[in-house]
Amino acid sequence: MGDAEAARLRVESIAGIPVLIATAEAKDLAQKFLKYGSLPQKAAIDAAHIAIAVISGMDYLLTWNCKHIANATMRKKLESICQQNGYNPPSVCTPEQLC
Repeated sequence: MGDAEAARLRVESIAGIPVLIATAEAKDLAQKFLKYGSLPQKAAIDAAHIAIAVISGMDYLLTWNCKHIANATMRKKLESICQQNGYNPPSVCTPEQLC
């Protein structure tokens, strides 16, 4: 059934962290990632994740997803799309790389 105290502590630890919003602007950028950034349609959620971070002005995007997000080849294409559309992309890395 899980540990209620551990769950309470997890929820408490994220209190105050803002929730990023999937705006129309982010949805548009995600579509551009899918169309021009070599992300397959099955990676639409990943494209949205990146776009929301970009539109929200995040400095870093931490992820364990090395297939579509923390992927050096795709990252260059996605950064180019961001810059062509007037956005500064966040630094994308795994938690280990941030340390």
